Amino acid sequence: MTPIAAPSPNFDARTGPPDMIVLHYTGMADGAQALARLRDPEAKVSAHYLVEEDGRVFALAPEARRAWHAGRGFWRGETDINAVSVGVEIVNPGHEFGYRPFPDVQIAAVIELLADIRTRWTIPDSRLLGHSDVAPDRKTDPGELFPWKALADAGHGLWVEPDDAPGATLAEGDEGLGVLALQSALTRLGYDCPRTGRYDGGLSVIVRAFQRHWRPLSVDGLADGGTRARLMALLRMAG
Repeated sequence: MTPIAAPSPNFDARTGPPDMIVLHYTGMADGAQALARLRDPEAKVSAHYLVEEDGRVFALAPEARRAWHAGRGFWRGETDINAVSVGVEIVNPGHEFGYRPFPDVQIAAVIELLADIRTRWTIPDSRLLGHSDVAPDRKTDPGELFPWKALADAGHGLWVEPDDAPGATLAEGDEGLGVLALQSALTRLGYDCPRTGRYDGGLSVIVRAFQRHWRPLSVDGLADGGTRARLMALLRMAG
């Protein structure tokens, strides 16, 4: 795969090598509009790569530079996500413009791109994330239709399908040790999840972000047995 050069001016210097990849959807009507915006100096946004629905890959910014793709975010104590990540925009209209499944040829190109990026940088599977993982209060991309399992099957990222955990579903309004354990586990995985022991709206948002990535058939913000089991299994894998 040879990416098509489409340089963007929207990047600056890194302070160290990237150790994370963040995947986005473009959330615009089509890829041409997204590519134009990512190259517009007035927009002040960019990514390192854009992957079109037909599998074409555009190179926008050098990986060794800090592209402006993630905005405000958090993962495992890191707040400058742009500084530590390679950003990949994946063409899809998103929830606002008619969210739809990602074509197989596009996902094949994403997988090939990830393999290529990871030959140059040390990026653990536990740090291959969606925009909604690092900014759950602001973003929903690449969303519940993105095939994270296909990426994991190809060797990129984490995926688990354990049996459901026992116990009642946790939901907004609940309090106590079960909620505190859930918050602690989400924090250990990487989310910015205050450990209050109260299941409030903020916790529900984080649970939905977790589900978009790791339990996409049930994005409801409820910590049922399936959600909790996947969370604990991922912690064992991520270390």
